[in-house]
Amino acid sequence: MEEHSVVESFDLKLSESAKDFLKETAKWAYFLSILGFIGIGFIIFAALFAGTLFSSMSKMNPAMGAMGSSLGIVMAFVYFLIAVLYFFPVYYLNKFASNAKRAFKNNNSETLTTSLEYLKSHYKYIGIMTLVVFALYFLIFIGMIIAGMSFNNA
Repeated sequence: MEEHSVVESFDLKLSESAKDFLKETAKWAYFLSILGFIGIGFIIFAALFAGTLFSSMSKMNPAMGAMGSSLGIVMAFVYFLIAVLYFFPVYYLNKFASNAKRAFKNNNSETLTTSLEYLKSHYKYIGIMTLVVFALYFLIFIGMIIAGMSFNNA
């Protein structure tokens, strides 16, 4: 005979206040995801504008030469990269919100589970990106210390 632990047989029930909290969270998450998509649009617009701006500056000022158009391409690439990195957490937040709203509308626990999976993915992505940024800050800090020591020794 197979025995089940208490955790495996535990069936979680949400109270009405917990459902209300999740519904309100889904509404705010949806609002923030829409603002995030608008922000991504502005970032892409800035990428296109930066590339055009630096290219036109190099044409107006011959002293800039090819550096202006090259800098424009680099700046456009950086802005597009930022837009791509920003897209995924906003997408996950949007999927969480839309699935959570649908789950409560249809009273479907599987859809709620899917929405919570997207919320987990959102926070996992944010956490990994935070660690990456802190690692970059640390490397920049170490590089500054090394550069300062070599500058003092010169």
